Amino acid sequence: MSSEAVTRVAILGASGRMGRTLIESVLEMPSLKLVAAVTQAGEAVVGSDAGQLVGKPSLGIAIGTDVAVAAKLADVVIDFTRPEGTEAALAACVAAGTALVIGTTGFSAAQKAAIAKAAQTIPLCQAANFSIGVNVSLKLIADAARTLGAGYDIEIVEAHHRHKVDAPSGTALRMGEAAAEGLGVKLEDHAVYAREGVTGARVSGTIGFATTRGGDVVGDHTVMFLGDGERVEISHKASSRGNFARGALRAAAWLKGHPAGLYDMQDVLGFK
Repeated sequence: MSSEAVTRVAILGASGRMGRTLIESVLEMPSLKLVAAVTQAGEAVVGSDAGQLVGKPSLGIAIGTDVAVAAKLADVVIDFTRPEGTEAALAACVAAGTALVIGTTGFSAAQKAAIAKAAQTIPLCQAANFSIGVNVSLKLIADAARTLGAGYDIEIVEAHHRHKVDAPSGTALRMGEAAAEGLGVKLEDHAVYAREGVTGARVSGTIGFATTRGGDVVGDHTVMFLGDGERVEISHKASSRGNFARGALRAAAWLKGHPAGLYDMQDVLGFK
């Protein structure tokens, strides 16, 4: 395979669960080459070999802490960190002219605006969930909402491991957006995130969310369309982080060579 065909990848958050999975997955894809792995300063793995971190032979790539250096080495940076880590990645990638894949969630309005601004300069793919199955589900959810219409109540239930810090999950919110898009409305005008006490009857047209945290659940999501006499459910259950990693790496390969812009997995999969 020619060097032009190989996409050079830098992984941020290398010491985390997703970071390690991404390192393992990129080593299985001959069209991709790992050129840098970055974690926070002070982490015990700083300076260790990226291959040995995941039980593989040495790659000669020491895990570093400088995002700017990694961005200069790579065609595409993959970020699964925290919102503040994404802010550093945005600055580094814009300065280096490097494409960026963002799998981090939980952004503030200001951080979302910064992502949109960066996408005016570099190609950027952002998704709440990079699983191929989840993104097929998003299309099905939008189609179901459009077809079933306002006569069906929409409720979204999600479950994740005990370590997840944001709720509802970014995937659940994206599923809510897909349902709202199908109905031709905005999620922020119809979402209900909590119910407690005497809440009164359900308000027609709302989109409800329920969250569960515990154990080692990788990610379960179900969207229910509840009508009179029937219920339609669209569910996705993840048993491994490998599917998220493979989707993110597919996005990285797709993003290389594309013009500046804000893309998502619907673009990568050709649904748009």
